[in-house]
Amino acid sequence: MISDLVKRIFVTFAIIVVPLIIGLLFTYEIINFEFLSWMENQPSIRPMEMPFPVPENSVPIQGAAFVGGVGSPENPVQADEVSIERGRILYEINCKLCHGNEAKGDGPMAAYFRTVPPRDLTDPSVVNLGDGDIFLVITNGKQYMPPLRMNLEIRSRWDVVNYLRVLQANTSQ
Repeated sequence: MISDLVKRIFVTFAIIVVPLIIGLLFTYEIINFEFLSWMENQPSIRPMEMPFPVPENSVPIQGAAFVGGVGSPENPVQADEVSIERGRILYEINCKLCHGNEAKGDGPMAAYFRTVPPRDLTDPSVVNLGDGDIFLVITNGKQYMPPLRMNLEIRSRWDVVNYLRVLQANTSQ
């Protein structure tokens, strides 16, 4: 009697549940739910792709770098030994490959720029620019120079500007 009941339960289970499970396996791709917590479903920025624009009237966590439409920003970082040393280190990491040791535009990568070589940053046209103008070029890039706003924090960009001013002063002597 018990074995007959077990057989009936097993047969009922096989008739109802097994086709249901098989059906779900075949229709999984159709019924697939996207969960926002899965990393592959989130928006991302690919290498060498421009980031999303900053929302209007927003201020970065580090503070405002500059206010658009009111000219170039003023250099808020004093050109002391600490700033110049930080700028030297950051220049060597981010700028030296293209612009060279003395910012003449003769770095190891300069040979690969056939149409527009890297800019000589000791040229009088660059020396006469304001600190804020150089900061904006570092931030936004220009022609073939990539924007470095994602690589360098605001303070770090000002440190590079301060170090660049030292390089320019050393080469003009």
